Formats: sequence, C-alpha cells, structure tokens
Amino acid sequence: MVSIAIIESALRDVGLVSRGGFHPRPEDQVPPMPDGADAGTVILAGNVGDAMWRHFQQARAGLTRENPLNNWTRQILDAIATHYGAQTILPFDGPPYHPFQRWAQRAEPVVPSPIGTLIHPDFGLWHAYRGALAFAEHIALPPFAARPSPCETCHDKPCLAACPVHAFASGRYDVDACLDYVGSEHGAECLHRGCLARRACPVGQQFKYSTGQARFHMEAFLRNARS
Repeated sequence: MVSIAIIESALRDVGLVSRGGFHPRPEDQVPPMPDGADAGTVILAGNVGDAMWRHFQQARAGLTRENPLNNWTRQILDAIATHYGAQTILPFDGPPYHPFQRWAQRAEPVVPSPIGTLIHPDFGLWHAYRGALAFAEHIALPPFAARPSPCETCHDKPCLAACPVHAFASGRYDVDACLDYVGSEHGAECLHRGCLARRACPVGQQFKYSTGQARFHMEAFLRNARS
C-alpha cells in the first residue's frame, strides 16, 4: 500500500521533496490515468534550496545538453512512478500546460507574491515545482494547514524596489524589460547570482540557491524566453 511517507522518502533519495498533495476535483483538470480512470491522489514533487542541484550535478554528465534538468526530472519521476504504480505529470509538457500553480495552492499554503511567483511561509521564493505523481488510489494525506502569507506583514516590500528596471512596478511582470537587462552587460549581477527582486525577499534566506544553481536557471530563462 502506497503512503505519503513512502513517496516522501523516494523523492528525498533523489534530492526532491514532496510539496504536498490533494485529491482531485473535476475543476482541477488533472489528466486521467492511462486506463481512463480518474486520478484519486496527486502528490507534487519539487525542490527547496540546493539539495536537488547537488543530485542533478552528479547525474549531469549522462544527460543531453538540451534541457538537461527537464530530462533528469522526467527520468527520476518516471522511475518512481513506475515503481509505485503512478503517472508522471510534468509542468513543461505542453501545450496545453497543466495548471501547476493552481495545484500548488491546493497542496500547500503558498500564494502569489508581489512579484508573481508563489511564496511559501518558510521557504520564501527559494522553491519550485518540478512535477507531480498521480495515483489511482485515494491516499491519505495530512490535512491542509492554512497559514498567512508572509507578504501580509511585510510593509517595505523590498522585492518591488530591488529590480533595476522596475519590471514589477506596474503590478504585472514586464518580461521584455527583464530580458533586456539580464542579457546586457549591466545585468551581470542578476545573471550570475539570480534575480535581485527574488534575492531581496527576507523570507527563507537560508534556502537561497547557490551561485551555480541561480546562474543555471537565469541562463535557461534567457535562452527559453528568446527561442
């Protein structure tokens, strides 16, 4: 019998963490299982801090040069899914793309931050969702623990003031302004160490990505946004 503890352990062994789960409703738009039946449980898999990065770096030599993190994620989640009779769902498979941000808010106390990305009360902005495992069975899950957003008591909102090109000043993300800056000689700090707005958030600083991981994600952002 599969349990949430078993899946948590399997994810931890490959540098990922369980990001909570939920029992799907029709409006969640969870794809059916291979036999056409509705999924009974979805468990999200993601990363917090640098644990995933260390595992990924160890496996990187054997991966294709194009989209290595996506390929690694698919491999490890497919292996877990096969072993435990689940179906892998990935955020980068599409279009159409699966509503991972909405699923995340069903599974954990995360909410959109002032810069748009989901903020966690403990991890701040230093986390991500890499995929999901869908199970036919109804797996017992811990009750959803609602928690207030840390942004509600953050009066200064340093994330909004930190961006050199004010990409978030209008209340929406100015992607073009961000891309132009990060890709220029003036944007080296963002490119090499990660988004200044993200780094300005005081929540979860102990989970901040290493320089290598931050640069990898920023380079991927530049490459994919311009392709």
